[in-house]
Amino acid sequence: MKALKYILLLLLIVIIGFSIYIAVQPNSFEVTRTRTINAPQSVVYNNVIDFKNWEAWNSWVEEKPEIIVTLPEQTKGIGGSYSWEDDGEIGSMKTIATEPMSSITQEMQFGENPSSDVKWKLKPNEDGTTDVTWTIKGDNMSFGFKAYVTVMGGMENIIGSHYERGLTLLDSVLQEEMKVFSIDIDGVTEYGGGFYMYKTTAATPANISQIMGRQYDEILGYMAKNNIKQTGMPFTIYNEPDANGNVVMSNAIPILNKVEVDDESNVLCGYIPKTKALKTTLKGNYTNLTMAWKEAYEYIANNNLEQTDIKPFEIYQNDPGIVHNPAEWITETYIPIK
Repeated sequence: MKALKYILLLLLIVIIGFSIYIAVQPNSFEVTRTRTINAPQSVVYNNVIDFKNWEAWNSWVEEKPEIIVTLPEQTKGIGGSYSWEDDGEIGSMKTIATEPMSSITQEMQFGENPSSDVKWKLKPNEDGTTDVTWTIKGDNMSFGFKAYVTVMGGMENIIGSHYERGLTLLDSVLQEEMKVFSIDIDGVTEYGGGFYMYKTTAATPANISQIMGRQYDEILGYMAKNNIKQTGMPFTIYNEPDANGNVVMSNAIPILNKVEVDDESNVLCGYIPKTKALKTTLKGNYTNLTMAWKEAYEYIANNNLEQTDIKPFEIYQNDPGIVHNPAEWITETYIPIK
């Protein structure tokens, strides 16, 4: 009996000591993780701002697939939300503020615990990647919750690894999304033709993107200097392509009327007549253009179509400087036919 009293006394001392230890622990917490995501800032933002995308990179769901996720009618933007059920506990997340493309502020509630503030900061880098910082903060932690957190090794241990895994999964998901593309043979159509300003040069598969960018900058600079108005989207005429991807190309911008240029100008004025052409549409990264052209020429061969002397060309229907996700880029190819 005496031994039992000592055991109970010892147990009481342990409980009191543990309670005091818990009581003096901070009532607030903050966990932050940062990762460089291999995607443009707008691509990251457009994914994170819509909760319907979260399940694909949610590390808690990856770890426990039995978690029940519920999506309401509004999942995107301020007021967007979602909820989940985990072992009988209900959690929810809601977006309460944003700075478009650069930050997202959310509120998280789990069970009876005080709500926590969640913050995303997105910093673009010159190489097209984005530094993503994901932070959660909480205050006024209850005694019971502090005890749970302490036993589990602290909030860094509970949340930190999930944030790290979530950012890794987000990077992977975005990489795959940006690779998505489609090629559609639209069939024979009529291209209206017209005048254009252009520069001609040679390029290889390794430098064609850089050369195109430089060419269009010089053409637009010439047009601005001479008050020449652009009337359509930029396009490229392929004058002398070869099997290895090397090409002599003319990068061009449509204009309304013929322009007389002086003999010393390296920007010239050209004209495409109205013509029938096989049109193909690529939605996706320009790296898939080789496949789009291949399918177009196979269609011509399989349908006994005959090309004219007018060189094939491709039109870029949106600007990568504005539409940052390569999966959304649209390019139309035209092969003039008789």
